[in-house]
Amino acid sequence: MDQPEPKPVRRTSPVLDTVLTLLVFAFFTWIMRDHVPSNDPVYIWVWGLITASCLTAVFWLAYQMGRAVYRAQRDAARK
Repeated sequence: MDQPEPKPVRRTSPVLDTVLTLLVFAFFTWIMRDHVPSNDPVYIWVWGLITASCLTAVFWLAYQMGRAVYRAQRDAARK
């Protein structure tokens, strides 16, 4: 019988993904606050956080796709 291939997920991968995503979220929140057209600090933070969450989701998807492509290219080069 054929043995199933091991999954290419290491223990550090989820930790690295989480740390990078949180750093990007904090960076986008900090940047987006300047672009909210309001004088109320609560609205500035709320809309900055909402906008940063959308941008962070796009970053996370692009990061995961980049890792998958890199892994596929690396495995193809080994064969």
